[in-house]
Parts: sequence; structure tokens; C-alpha cells
Amino acid sequence: MTSIDKSVPHNARVWDYWLGGKDNFDVDRRMGDSIREMFPVISDVAGHSRRFLRRAVTYLAGEAGVRQFLDIGTGLPTANNTHEVAQKIEPSSRIVYVDNDPLVLVHARALLTSSPEGVTDYVDADVHHVDEVLSGAGRTLDFDQPVAVMMLGILNFVLDDEEAGQIVAELVEAVPSGSYLAITHPTVELGGEMNVLAMEFYNKRARPRIRTRDRAQIAAFVDGLDLVEPGLISAPQWHADGAAAEVPLWAVVARKP
Repeated sequence: MTSIDKSVPHNARVWDYWLGGKDNFDVDRRMGDSIREMFPVISDVAGHSRRFLRRAVTYLAGEAGVRQFLDIGTGLPTANNTHEVAQKIEPSSRIVYVDNDPLVLVHARALLTSSPEGVTDYVDADVHHVDEVLSGAGRTLDFDQPVAVMMLGILNFVLDDEEAGQIVAELVEAVPSGSYLAITHPTVELGGEMNVLAMEFYNKRARPRIRTRDRAQIAAFVDGLDLVEPGLISAPQWHADGAAAEVPLWAVVARKP
């Protein structure tokens, strides 16, 4: 297993800090504070990303009737993880988490607490290697039955547009009709212009490097899929309870016909 480098800020730990977690180091907190000074809305983005996960999984396990989830780019465990939300609705749900952060792997046991009727598993793999992701997930998931592929805050680590599109295409190809794809992605749209300098600062000092994409680029990932209402929208506004403000984070859930 790769050792944990405490000298360089790492996105999963910085994100954990913004969410109020404790699985981070001083170097991550300093980076988190610096980014927040340049881009104050980042804590809101982090919080709304987690709340979107809860609403999306609630829809998928509930109204959509999905019983299998492939959560890629899991991040550090926090409240309302995918398996907790899904198995509260349907205890037999099967969830596979995928990440390649060694600290996430250390904490993976917290992600493997399943209901007696269901199953959770953890795959140590990189999203760039789709074959390894699918091979590992195949231990737990039945790819002849619908799967919800969760890609929340992960495609922003795939810097090349063509590669990102190919990754999504391979994952969608691997799951049957009736499956779903959920994506969140940071942007400099929706009031996120200040993210430009913040991201430049981050990429010079932390790992892995990260990027934004615009609405058209996110729409390309779900081209050919049926978008769940209200479509591609700012994350807080997707299935919001009442009025919700915009944050610079695109979100979409789409169904494979």
C-alpha cells in the first residue's frame, strides 16, 4: 500500500477539513484556509456536494429502484455515505466504493458496515484504470442488473477532456439499460470565477491536480443518456426542497436507455 505523505496537501484530506472532519493534517488545514480566503464559497461547495449525494442516492434507491451502486472517488467517510442512504431505503442494496487514496483505504472499514441483507465492498483502484475498477466491482455487483455509477467530484481529477470522456463512456458501456450515472463537477461558471486563482494556487502546492469544466463539457459526458429532471443544474438546486441558491458545482443524474 502507498504510504501516506503528510508533507503535501491532498485533496481528500483538504475536502474532509472543509466538511468539518478530523481526518486531515496541519498541511491540509493550512491549504484549506488559504483556498477559503481566495474562494470563500468553497466550504458551501463541499457541503452541497455531500447533500447532493444524499438526495441523489435517495432518488436512485427510492423512486428509480436501483439496488446496486458503484461509487468512484469515494473520499473519506463522513455522514450519509452512499451505503447508509441506500440501505436505509432498501437494506438489500449492494455498494462498491472505489478510491486510490491510501488514507481512504485506511478508513475503508468505516465504509464496509453493511446491513445484514446487503453488501458493501471497497476497491483500491484509480479511475484512470477503468478495467481495474470494473474487475474489482464485479466481485460484488451484477452487471446484468442496473447499476448507479456515482462520479461525484472525481472527473475534475482527469485533466484531459478526451480521456475523461472515454472513462465515462467505458463505465456507461459496462452497465445495462436502466442504469444511472450521477456526476458533480466544479466550474468557474455559476459565480465561480474566483476559483481560477484558487485552483492555480492549489495545483502548484497540492496533489492530485484538479481542473474545472463548463456546462457544455459536463453535458457531453451524459450525451445519449436521459437526464433526470431538472437536468444539468447547480448541485443545491437538484431535487431541492424549496428555493436553493447556486454554487459553482454542476450536478446531473442521467439514465441509460
